[in-house]
This record gives sequence, structure tokens and C-alpha cells, in this order.
Amino acid sequence: MTGFARTALAAILSLATLLPAAASPVGLWEIEMRDSRYDVTMCGDGTQLCAELVWLGNGADSPENLPYMNTLLIDHARQTRANQWKGELHIYGQRAAGTITQVGADQITLKGCVAFVICKTYQMYRYAPK
Repeated sequence: MTGFARTALAAILSLATLLPAAASPVGLWEIEMRDSRYDVTMCGDGTQLCAELVWLGNGADSPENLPYMNTLLIDHARQTRANQWKGELHIYGQRAAGTITQVGADQITLKGCVAFVICKTYQMYRYAPK
């Protein structure tokens, strides 16, 4: 093995140890405002991402929001690369093109855009009952 090959291999191995292990997005997640929780599953053929609204509280459990209980926030988003999915988001009656990125074992970033002009980003955190 040449000196260059050894150096390249060492660099690749050191990068591999810095990358976090792949974490599953499956589980119960809470939106950053702490007023809604979602059951995230792998759906469709097992590679698509779905998230169903399963809990409202802290003021979000209003008559306007209750009809959205047990409906999909993330609707069969397709994986585009490791830890990232793209698909349709349903946000309280509005549809948006969305990108869902799992940025860590306990954090997901949702970015939804309507007509590629009006965009909003939300953070979701893995929910662990106390």
C-alpha cells in the first residue's frame, strides 16, 4: 500500500468514527412548541415516512384543531438520502411540500413550503414520558 493510500484510508476511518450511528425516526415525537405529539412510523413499502397526530395539549387542544387528531402530518414521504425524506405535509388543513431531516437520534427538522415561496421550519424532539 502506498503512503497516499494509507493516508487516505486513515482519513476515511477517522471520519467514520465521527459519524453518528444511524438512528431510527420511528417513535413518539413532540413539536418544539410542546403542544402536539406525533407517532412516526415507516409506512408504505417500509421506506416511506409517516407521522400521525396523536396528542394535542397546552392550548392546542381547541375545537379548531381537534378535527386533525389521528390524521397524517407526514404523508408517505419518500427517502431521498440517508436520514432525509421528501413528501407532502398536512399542517392543520394546509398542504405543503416538505423535507423531513433527522438531524440527530432525538431531533427531526421539518421544512414545509407552499408554492416554493412561503416556507416554515419546525423542530421535533423525541418524546420521553417523565
